[in-house]
Amino acid sequence: MSVVSAPPSVPGDADQPGASSAEPSERSGINRRAVLRTGAVAAGVTSAGIAISPASATPAPRSAAVFAHGVASGDPLPDGVILWTRVTPTAASTPGSGRGPDVVVTWEIARDGTFARTVASGSVHASVDADHTVKVDVAGLEPDTSYVYRFRVASGPTTGATSPTGHTRTAPAAGADVRRVRFGVVSCANWEAGYFGAYRHLRAHRDLTAIVHLGDYFYEYETGGYGGKSGVVRRTEPANETVTLRDYRIRHAHYKTDVDLAELHRLLPWICTWDDHESSNDAWKGGAENHSAGEGPWAARKAASERAYYEWMPVRPEATGTGRHLYRRLRFGRLLELSMLDLRTYRDQQVSATSSDVDDPRRTITGQAQMRWLTNGLTSSPTRWQIIGNPVMIAPVLIPPLDARNTAAVTELLGLPGGGVPYNADQWDGYTADRRRLLDAIRDHRVDNVVFITGDIHSSWACDIPVDAARYPAAGSVATELVVPSVTSANIDDILGVPEHSVGAAVPTAIMAANRHVRWNDFDAHGYGVLTVTPAAAQMDWYFLVDKADPRTSSYHARSFRVPSGTPRVGSVAGPAD
Repeated sequence: MSVVSAPPSVPGDADQPGASSAEPSERSGINRRAVLRTGAVAAGVTSAGIAISPASATPAPRSAAVFAHGVASGDPLPDGVILWTRVTPTAASTPGSGRGPDVVVTWEIARDGTFARTVASGSVHASVDADHTVKVDVAGLEPDTSYVYRFRVASGPTTGATSPTGHTRTAPAAGADVRRVRFGVVSCANWEAGYFGAYRHLRAHRDLTAIVHLGDYFYEYETGGYGGKSGVVRRTEPANETVTLRDYRIRHAHYKTDVDLAELHRLLPWICTWDDHESSNDAWKGGAENHSAGEGPWAARKAASERAYYEWMPVRPEATGTGRHLYRRLRFGRLLELSMLDLRTYRDQQVSATSSDVDDPRRTITGQAQMRWLTNGLTSSPTRWQIIGNPVMIAPVLIPPLDARNTAAVTELLGLPGGGVPYNADQWDGYTADRRRLLDAIRDHRVDNVVFITGDIHSSWACDIPVDAARYPAAGSVATELVVPSVTSANIDDILGVPEHSVGAAVPTAIMAANRHVRWNDFDAHGYGVLTVTPAAAQMDWYFLVDKADPRTSSYHARSFRVPSGTPRVGSVAGPAD
């Protein structure tokens, strides 16, 4: 099977988002990443790869205005893919305006750039109710096949306007013997903090299967609200914080005017999930740190952010009896399944890192239904590799790791977490019972080759995920985690206003000394990762930008870590997989 659905949610289940709003403890845009403040594709096709034609249609000036937000594809299946665009039928029909006529848009998908071999086509309405966005779930395609696609306006004042030509590719058949899958992996792209050079440089990597975005596709803050006005390289729209449906639509649209982002969407399918900034900082099921009572009910704001996300992103939400959800699983032959998580919609509210409440078995980061879906999928999967698209870190990072058996008297007396104080309780470290449920399922069912790929923390990590952090390596590990840096969002050097790898260079040594399962980390650089999965190994190659404030910045290969098949340990390798 290509996509595994979750069981239906039960009405009244604890997984359902609450309607109450939370008063924030502080309004700083970077408070939850306190550790950062304190210092504590050219030609050629391989299996599951993309062939990019050197020539693509360039729209006429009028068409460029009508399709100003580009085209995109996503969530590839063996027989289908999501196609997306947005139409501006009149000059007044700007994103979020609620103005302009509904228009008919035709679409076609073909095997060649001339569209002489069209394999599927149809028409759909671009309605004002959906902010004139268009999303088509194309079926009936061939597996592991490259396609081109385009849209054309078929009614209204802009009839005949044609979109740029997009490129996409279907996933391999479920039983296919796939030799390699390559994902570009990104997270945390703050428009105001710099230019999206990471997206531009990803286009240079050959044979990428898809781009995996692990969350924080955009940031909800007002101009200068995240990291201060001194960190504003370019201004976002709207200038105010995104709270209403109109705000979220405008912010999504603004991001898709970035040339590097739009071009990467045009050339490759994306597989995306959200973290918190697509709604509001430190979101949980009943509120968010960056949401106050004066901004209205949290349920209304969350619903607005979700509606805009589903309108503007090339994602295929899973349907249940009570609605839809974003967590989903895509399969790439017999090689791997990619499980994309939603760790914001169903979680309980964050607690203090020094509180024993982080160990409360009643608290959840996934929600019950998503945890069942995740563990059932991992323990029954027929593929060699289990890759988990994980918005926040799961590897424990503790100060210091404690042996719960020998230190229980002290931790209970002081009311501290049993395994040690986490440096960031917004991560899985703040929900240790859920982490234990998941890791126990992996270990008890002897699931091999589980690799978490993670974003959120604006830094790069390669970690083993230990059975017991205090007794690592003797107690062993059950999985691995590879964390990519932010595209632009602030790191230690940005926050302190110091040169890269100066003050921040001391942090990795201290963390790795206390947490021996952390094999490498970097707290200063921005960039992206390229994950290459073969039957023999999964390897993440980290690429860093020289200067995110330079729209033409260069990049360089920084580090590579490899996970051999059958061994839940990461090891450094000299060069990238390609």
